[in-house]
Amino acid sequence: MTEDKKKLIDLKGANSTMKLGLVLYAAIVIALIVGACHAYAAGDPISTVNKLSEFIFSLIRAIGLILLGLGIMQVGLSLKSHDPSQRANGFLTVAGGIIITFTKEILTMITG
Repeated sequence: MTEDKKKLIDLKGANSTMKLGLVLYAAIVIALIVGACHAYAAGDPISTVNKLSEFIFSLIRAIGLILLGLGIMQVGLSLKSHDPSQRANGFLTVAGGIIITFTKEILTMITG
Protein backbone atom coordinates (compact mmCIF):
# COMPACT_ATOMS: atom_id res chain seq x y z
CA MET A 1 0.00 0.00 0.00
CA THR A 2 1.44 3.37 -0.95
CA GLU A 3 2.00 6.22 1.46
CA ASP A 4 -0.77 8.29 -0.15
CA LYS A 5 -3.36 5.57 0.41
CA LYS A 6 -2.37 4.98 4.04
CA LYS A 7 -3.40 8.42 5.24
CA LEU A 8 -6.06 10.65 3.77
CA ILE A 9 -4.78 13.66 5.69
CA ASP A 10 -1.12 13.73 6.60
CA LEU A 11 -0.30 15.73 9.73
CA LYS A 12 3.20 14.36 10.29
CA GLY A 13 4.72 17.85 10.26
CA ALA A 14 2.21 19.24 12.74
CA ASN A 15 3.13 19.55 16.37
CA SER A 16 0.67 19.12 19.24
CA THR A 17 -0.11 22.86 19.37
CA MET A 18 -1.19 22.84 15.72
CA LYS A 19 -3.33 19.75 16.25
CA LEU A 20 -4.96 21.33 19.32
CA GLY A 21 -5.57 24.50 17.31
CA LEU A 22 -7.26 22.49 14.56
CA VAL A 23 -9.50 20.73 17.09
CA LEU A 24 -10.44 24.05 18.70
CA TYR A 25 -11.12 25.58 15.27
CA ALA A 26 -13.40 22.67 14.37
CA ALA A 27 -15.28 22.92 17.67
CA ILE A 28 -15.79 26.68 17.29
CA VAL A 29 -17.04 26.34 13.71
CA ILE A 30 -19.53 23.62 14.67
CA ALA A 31 -20.73 25.56 17.72
CA LEU A 32 -21.27 28.76 15.73
CA ILE A 33 -23.05 27.12 12.81
CA VAL A 34 -25.25 24.80 14.87
CA GLY A 35 -25.98 27.49 17.45
CA ALA A 36 -27.31 29.81 14.77
CA CYS A 37 -30.00 27.34 13.66
CA HIS A 38 -33.24 26.80 15.48
CA ALA A 39 -35.34 23.81 14.42
CA TYR A 40 -38.66 23.90 16.27
CA ALA A 41 -41.64 21.72 15.47
CA ALA A 42 -44.40 24.04 14.37
CA GLY A 43 -47.96 23.57 13.21
CA ASP A 44 -46.93 23.91 9.56
CA PRO A 45 -45.13 20.76 8.34
CA ILE A 46 -43.51 22.58 5.39
CA SER A 47 -41.82 25.09 7.68
CA THR A 48 -40.57 22.22 9.85
CA VAL A 49 -39.08 20.48 6.81
CA ASN A 50 -37.51 23.76 5.66
CA LYS A 51 -35.94 24.31 9.09
CA LEU A 52 -34.62 20.75 9.11
CA SER A 53 -33.17 21.28 5.64
CA GLU A 54 -31.55 24.52 6.82
CA PHE A 55 -30.08 22.70 9.83
CA ILE A 56 -28.63 19.91 7.67
CA PHE A 57 -27.11 22.39 5.23
CA SER A 58 -25.54 24.31 8.11
CA LEU A 59 -23.94 21.08 9.36
CA ILE A 60 -22.60 20.45 5.85
CA ARG A 61 -21.25 24.02 5.78
CA ALA A 62 -19.51 23.44 9.13
CA ILE A 63 -17.82 20.31 7.77
CA GLY A 64 -16.73 22.26 4.69
CA LEU A 65 -15.22 25.03 6.80
CA ILE A 66 -13.36 22.49 8.89
CA LEU A 67 -11.94 20.86 5.74
CA LEU A 68 -11.03 24.29 4.41
CA GLY A 69 -9.08 25.12 7.57
CA LEU A 70 -7.39 21.72 7.53
CA GLY A 71 -6.40 22.17 3.88
CA ILE A 72 -4.90 25.60 4.54
CA MET A 73 -2.92 24.16 7.44
CA GLN A 74 -1.75 21.28 5.26
CA VAL A 75 -0.56 23.64 2.50
CA GLY A 76 1.30 25.71 5.08
CA LEU A 77 3.02 22.65 6.52
CA SER A 78 3.98 21.47 3.03
CA LEU A 79 5.56 24.83 2.24
CA LYS A 80 7.56 24.54 5.44
CA SER A 81 8.75 20.98 4.76
CA HIS A 82 9.09 21.31 0.95
CA ASP A 83 6.86 18.27 0.36
CA PRO A 84 5.10 18.48 -3.04
CA SER A 85 2.78 15.51 -2.49
CA GLN A 86 1.52 16.97 0.79
CA ARG A 87 1.07 20.34 -1.00
CA ALA A 88 -1.05 18.67 -3.69
CA ASN A 89 -3.17 16.96 -1.03
CA GLY A 90 -3.54 20.29 0.77
CA PHE A 91 -4.79 22.07 -2.34
CA LEU A 92 -7.24 19.22 -3.02
CA THR A 93 -8.51 19.49 0.56
CA VAL A 94 -8.93 23.27 0.18
CA ALA A 95 -10.85 22.78 -3.08
CA GLY A 96 -13.06 20.12 -1.51
CA GLY A 97 -13.70 22.34 1.52
CA ILE A 98 -14.78 25.22 -0.73
CA ILE A 99 -17.13 22.98 -2.70
CA ILE A 100 -18.64 21.46 0.45
CA THR A 101 -18.98 24.89 2.10
CA PHE A 102 -20.99 26.28 -0.80
CA THR A 103 -23.06 23.14 -1.50
CA LYS A 104 -26.40 24.85 -0.89
CA GLU A 105 -25.57 27.73 -3.23
CA ILE A 106 -24.30 25.32 -5.90
CA LEU A 107 -27.49 23.24 -5.70
CA THR A 108 -29.64 26.38 -5.85
CA MET A 109 -27.73 27.58 -8.91
CA ILE A 110 -28.13 24.19 -10.66
CA THR A 111 -31.84 23.78 -9.92
CA GLY A 112 -32.67 27.40 -10.72
